[in-house]
Amino acid sequence: MRCVLLAGALAVLFPAAAAISEEPAPEAEIAPVKPALLVIDIQNKYLPMMDERERDSALRMINGYIWKFRQHGRPVIRVYHTDLQWGPDPDSEDFEFPESVLIEEDDPKVVKNHPSAFTKTELDDVLKERDVNTVFLCGLSATGCVLATYFGAMDREYEAFLCEGALLSADAEQTETIKDILDSVTWGGLDVILRAAAR
Repeated sequence: MRCVLLAGALAVLFPAAAAISEEPAPEAEIAPVKPALLVIDIQNKYLPMMDERERDSALRMINGYIWKFRQHGRPVIRVYHTDLQWGPDPDSEDFEFPESVLIEEDDPKVVKNHPSAFTKTELDDVLKERDVNTVFLCGLSATGCVLATYFGAMDREYEAFLCEGALLSADAEQTETIKDILDSVTWGGLDVILRAAAR
């Protein structure tokens, strides 16, 4: 009886609260997903520095994600890193991706000098030109440039996800830590997203 009286008193004192409890909250509008894949820094210079326990499997998964994005007609954007002092020289073999990686010459190319692929590059413009609002990241290193680019994307109001199994670090256990603390998507989950993505 005391509970009934208390509820009645609250309704009288706070009518808005009673109304809120009776009406469902309006749902936030969700923009259709318009995805792109960022393939980050898997260059000949840096690959040997990555933990060999995950190197081969991660490269296979990167190729798988590239293939999946192509099957759905979605952009694959290749990102390269060079330090202005330490290189690698953009005209060198060290700068290039391994020939086994399924990139193509007409894939947009972004060259960066900072950890985030968004810092002082044209990446934001490249994404906007293609009407992209969601980026999926793969490559290296999970603890460095991938991590910085993930937060750079969020700072610019993109949705950002890591591609599970397609990341590398100098220490494979650190890759797992990054995967655990940031949003990532599995191979099967990405397939569902790409099939449902807006055209």
